[in-house]
Amino acid sequence: MFVVKPFSRLAPTRRPYFHLALALALACAVAGCKKDDPAATGAAAPGSPAAQAVAPPQPAVSAEVAAMGADQLRESASTALREQRLYAPAANNAMEYYLALRDKQPNDPAVASALTDLQPYALIATEQSIGREDFVEAQRLYALMEKTDPQAPALPRLKTSIAAAQQALAQRAVDEKTRTEEETKRLADLEKQRLQQQQQEQQRAAAQLAQQAPATPAAPAADAAAVAAAAQREADRRAAEQRAAEQQRQAAAAAAAPAAPPAAAASASTDLRPISMPQPRYPAAALRARQSGQVQVEFTVGADGSVSSARVVSAPDRVFDREAVAAVKRWRFQPVDSPVTTRRTIAFNPGN
Repeated sequence: MFVVKPFSRLAPTRRPYFHLALALALACAVAGCKKDDPAATGAAAPGSPAAQAVAPPQPAVSAEVAAMGADQLRESASTALREQRLYAPAANNAMEYYLALRDKQPNDPAVASALTDLQPYALIATEQSIGREDFVEAQRLYALMEKTDPQAPALPRLKTSIAAAQQALAQRAVDEKTRTEEETKRLADLEKQRLQQQQQEQQRAAAQLAQQAPATPAAPAADAAAVAAAAQREADRRAAEQRAAEQQRQAAAAAAAPAAPPAAAASASTDLRPISMPQPRYPAAALRARQSGQVQVEFTVGADGSVSSARVVSAPDRVFDREAVAAVKRWRFQPVDSPVTTRRTIAFNPGN
């Protein structure tokens, strides 16, 4: 649900500027702000599953930010807000600057209010990082939230979610390793069986030649060599036929495997996993009038994960239609087997 919250807790001297800065931040809608974030982009391509599963907690404020002076921190925080760097990249975002400034000036009400207003955006970004199994970024954002407010109600749930997702990723890595080892062993057993069958065929061919040998006792040595070569060729031919039969069997099994569980395949193709879901811009006139509403949008996700079409299904009025459809068309999902059409309801609420 998309909720716009008025930033009324700011000190009177800073409230107009903060309204402007965070109104600009809403245009990129939290998740969209991170598309130019180098730290987030790097973390979104994790290394091995094991490395992600044991990602250590990140410090809330980097050493270089903590070493800055109060005036420099205040100016850097203002610049980060204007440039919509609310919580990323690491060591260059508004939340870190304000946290470092709060350490130096703990009684500044404007700093406390700014951190309170930024906290919900960090919460959404943390949940998205957990969803895409980017635990390095999730831990960093969690540390920002925890330092901002150690008693925040969402912290226990986020901590549990991170731990559970890391454990699931580690278990998948173990399962994949086990499957690989089992497949390697199966192939080795098949090769060993093939060699044993080939040896048995050669032994039977040699035995047949031995039975035929007494019928031609005067055969010269050249004839005996020719007979032996013929026996070897026959054994090789039979072994080749067995290998071809085994390959055909494996090919048939591989071709039939994807069709075995149709229900699972259908589920995989329709399970939409979001990558980026920028929230809609709140219409200025509706925000001034404190007008709220809901828009149900039907859209189609193509095989590459992009939204190919979107339309409004229902809405109480037409105030929010354009922004809702524009936001949905910017959404991105993980690639699917075939296009999927679904519906989502987007809520606009100016708060109390």
